[in-house]
Amino acid sequence: MRDVSADKPESAAEQPETPPESLILIDEHEEEVSVDGKTIRRRGIYLLPNLFTTAALFSGYYAVIAGINGKFEAAAIAIFVAMILDGLDGRVARLTNTQSKFGAEYDSLADMVSFGAAPALVMFSWALSDLGKFGWTCSFIYVACAALRLARFNTQIDTADKNYFSGLASPAAAAVVAGTIWVCHDIGYVGNGVPFELAVIAGLMTAIAGFLMILNVPYHSFKGLDLRGRVPFVVMILVVLGFGLVMLDPAKILLAGFVLYALSGPATKIWTMLREK
Repeated sequence: MRDVSADKPESAAEQPETPPESLILIDEHEEEVSVDGKTIRRRGIYLLPNLFTTAALFSGYYAVIAGINGKFEAAAIAIFVAMILDGLDGRVARLTNTQSKFGAEYDSLADMVSFGAAPALVMFSWALSDLGKFGWTCSFIYVACAALRLARFNTQIDTADKNYFSGLASPAAAAVVAGTIWVCHDIGYVGNGVPFELAVIAGLMTAIAGFLMILNVPYHSFKGLDLRGRVPFVVMILVVLGFGLVMLDPAKILLAGFVLYALSGPATKIWTMLREK
C-alpha cells in the first residue's frame, strides 16, 4: 500500500492541525510590529510590564472598595501605590524592550480605573455624598475630564513631545485628590465627620483637578530621565534626603509636592504669555 503521507509537503506535515474555531474559547492576541523596516505579526503579550499594569489596576480597584467601606486612609494610599506601579510598567517596558500596542491600551484602561474612577469615587464617599447634586457633579467632572485627557493622550502619543504632557497627567491629578483625603484623615476629618465648608472646598478642588487635566498647558513629563546612565554621587545623596523628607510626614509632603506640580503648568503658561507681550 502506498504511503499517502509521503505525498504531503514536509512543511505541511509538520504543522499542527488548527482546532475548530468553535473550540477556541479565548482567541490568541496578535498585533503588527515593525522589525527592520518590515511589518510582521506577533502572537501573545509581554508578561512583565503587564504584571505591573495589573497590579496598578488592582490597587485602583482596592481603593474603590476601601472607600466604600469607609477606610479612606487605606484608599488614598492605594491610589499612591497604583501611581508608583503605573510609573514602573512603562519604565520596565522601555528598559526590557517589551513595548507593545496591547500594553499601551491596557495601561490606559487601568489608568482610567486607578486615576479616573477611583479618586472620584473615594472623594465622593469621603466628603461629597452629603452635598447632593453639587457633590456628584464635581465627582463626575473629574471622571469625565480624566477620560477626555486619556483619550487625547492616546491619539497624540506618536506626535506629542515626549518631554512634556499637554495638561496635568491623570496620576498627578489623582495624587492631589488622594493626598487631600489622606491629610484630612490624619487631621481627624473622617467619613460622616467632614464639615460642610471643607466638603465644598474638596468638591471644588476635585473639579479643578479635573479641568487641569484637559487644559492645554505644558507639564514636564520627566520621561527624559535616564535611569541607566551614570550620575554624580551627590545625586544619590539628594535621593536619600528626599526619601527621608517624605518619611517625616508622607501625606503632607506628597500633597504639597503634587499641588506645586499641578500649579506649575498654569504658572509656566502665564509666565510665557507675559514674556511674549
